[in-house]
Amino acid sequence: MATTTAFDVAVLPGDGIGVEVTAAALEVLRALGRRVGGFKLAFKHHECGALHYQRSGTALSEETLRALERADAMLLGAMGWPEIRYPDGTEISPQLDIREHFELYAGVRPIRAFPGVPARLASPQAAGIDLVLVREQTEGLFFERGKTAIKDDSEARDALVITRARSERVFDFAFRLAERRKAQGRPGKVTCVDKANVLGSMAFFRRVFEQRAARFPQIAAESAHVDATALNLVMKPWTFDVMVTENMFGDILSDLAAGLIGGMGMAPSGDIGDRHALFQPAHGSAPDIAGTGKANPTATFLSCVLMLDWLGERHRLPVYIDAARLLERAVEASFASGRVRPPELGGASGTAEITRAVIEALAGATS
Repeated sequence: MATTTAFDVAVLPGDGIGVEVTAAALEVLRALGRRVGGFKLAFKHHECGALHYQRSGTALSEETLRALERADAMLLGAMGWPEIRYPDGTEISPQLDIREHFELYAGVRPIRAFPGVPARLASPQAAGIDLVLVREQTEGLFFERGKTAIKDDSEARDALVITRARSERVFDFAFRLAERRKAQGRPGKVTCVDKANVLGSMAFFRRVFEQRAARFPQIAAESAHVDATALNLVMKPWTFDVMVTENMFGDILSDLAAGLIGGMGMAPSGDIGDRHALFQPAHGSAPDIAGTGKANPTATFLSCVLMLDWLGERHRLPVYIDAARLLERAVEASFASGRVRPPELGGASGTAEITRAVIEALAGATS
């Protein structure tokens, strides 16, 4: 084991079930810390989100932003509330402001089938779904968010922007991820998803991808149009390894892919930059079930797995990577045993039951 190393984690519970799944995740991380020696996480809570905006007039304060700059990692629950919006009608989404401020350019969405989770596809090959979608998060169709040009109340325009520098860095990220996955037994393939047959910006995106691919000859590279990719994600998702795409395409495809493995409650995510990273479940604040105890915390637990991996790799501390694998196996064992099944998957296991099952699995797990 490595020498004990503590990291400060900024905790942003946010809105709705975000508060509930975050509390569950911290409970699990504390249990993991008791189970595994050699690492320590210090949690510091910060308020932001739609309800905070309603109370204070700001969704993300400068004070909170400065605190996030000092943190070693960020863990977010969920943000937003349908009835609470900015004056222009857009949702309260400070997580997007955080992405932009810290240049969290790689949106990482692992999509993996878990034993014990009812399959959405009939094919037995669906059990082999194990892919990662990497979404470029600093430009694309989101580039002019908040700057929409509206002309005479008869026309609205948002620009799609693709730059070489930002495309190159996310492509390199995807290829390095594929290298790590290949070392773990995955195929070692990156698929660039675009619309190069119609849009010149997407043809440029593909051209830059092909140029960067030449730097990683040991990794297979292919390009595919986004519409065909959506089809193949439903028809044969087990053929994908690492996918990399533009901001809006990634936003849509990642939700589609989450549906293949049980829904948003099973889908973790990481927003990763060169120096900072934020980890959060892919789902929203779900006001309809907030406070009922029905929220599935699994995506948050798996986002914590990503956070532990990132801290371990970034600081070359194997103990964090070992802890990540232990937590991942505990989540998998909880579902594989048939002990837990959340409501959206036809069961009745709520937040507390799933949390308790994972903690008990941790206690009995072998490292």
